[in-house]
Amino acid sequence: MNPTQFPTRRTLIAWMAGLAVTLAAAAPALAQETAIKFQLDWRFEGPSAFFLLPVAQGQFKAEKLNVTIDAGNGSGNAVNRVASGTYDMGFADLAALMEFHANNPTAPNKPVAVMMVYNNTPAAVFSLKKTGIKSPADLTGKKLGAPVFDAGRRGFPIFQKANGIGAVNWVSMDPPLRETMLVKGDVDAITGFYFTSLLNLEARGIKADEIAVQLYPQHGVKLYGNAIIAGEEFLKKNPEAVKAFLRAFTQGAKAVIADPKAATAVVKARDGLVNAELEERRLRLAIDSAIATPDARTEGFGAVSGPRLALMASQVADAYATKGRINPDAVWNGSFLPTKAELNILPPARK
Repeated sequence: MNPTQFPTRRTLIAWMAGLAVTLAAAAPALAQETAIKFQLDWRFEGPSAFFLLPVAQGQFKAEKLNVTIDAGNGSGNAVNRVASGTYDMGFADLAALMEFHANNPTAPNKPVAVMMVYNNTPAAVFSLKKTGIKSPADLTGKKLGAPVFDAGRRGFPIFQKANGIGAVNWVSMDPPLRETMLVKGDVDAITGFYFTSLLNLEARGIKADEIAVQLYPQHGVKLYGNAIIAGEEFLKKNPEAVKAFLRAFTQGAKAVIADPKAATAVVKARDGLVNAELEERRLRLAIDSAIATPDARTEGFGAVSGPRLALMASQVADAYATKGRINPDAVWNGSFLPTKAELNILPPARK
């Protein structure tokens, strides 16, 4: 064999050095995806499509993100898990986030809201029409039921003050028993998310025309609902990834609003036990009552109004009896939002 067919030691070393330089230059491209662990506020239901669809359809991947979505068990827990660093980002009620800030002023990784999704709180009071409760004032002296952590119950003092409601009596229960206790007459009314309790009551044999609903936003309570949150450390270290996440989410949200039926199929694919027809209806109710609202059209999808945010911070501090006052500028950072043109995804208002 001809010895010239084999590289010399010097040639081999030079070749290996060149390879090392090439690999080093390619490293950023190879490590291009940013992993994001995302915590939902509740189990997989229709509204979860807003997060599951951009995973399934590849909007997150297109932004070089590797996003994992996990079910949750309440906004308070979602806030805590992001604060602990167990999750990078999450979905939680803004009031729960405000409460965490006020009660944990020295926490090292306080989550921050970066995008408003439920521009209006879905909280509502439900009663059966046969009880004669027709207005907020009729709740005075009545027995109300809800889990202790329910957003509607926590925010009820704001609803109470806005509508001149006298003292009420609260009964606590686990979430699965809330609507059952109302149907049985153990309580006169309950608080809950509109698109949750309404469908749960119907599932228990109550017809829609037998239910009286008092939505908080329709009775003088303009609280914001759920927002996308991110831990402080994650925001500092990965600002471009957060911007990319919100861009991809917005693209996915546009697709969800345009075709709720197809979006619900994505939820069904993630959790085979869900009732697709029921969850499609839940998703449509969420869009109509909390997302594509007049307030959202005025302020812009994803954004907030400064004065309204400040008022909510003051109201939540009073209603939740927090240890300190709430600084609205500390809980909200809108600098990561997509452009106004990209956020223009809401359908025209129905006439």
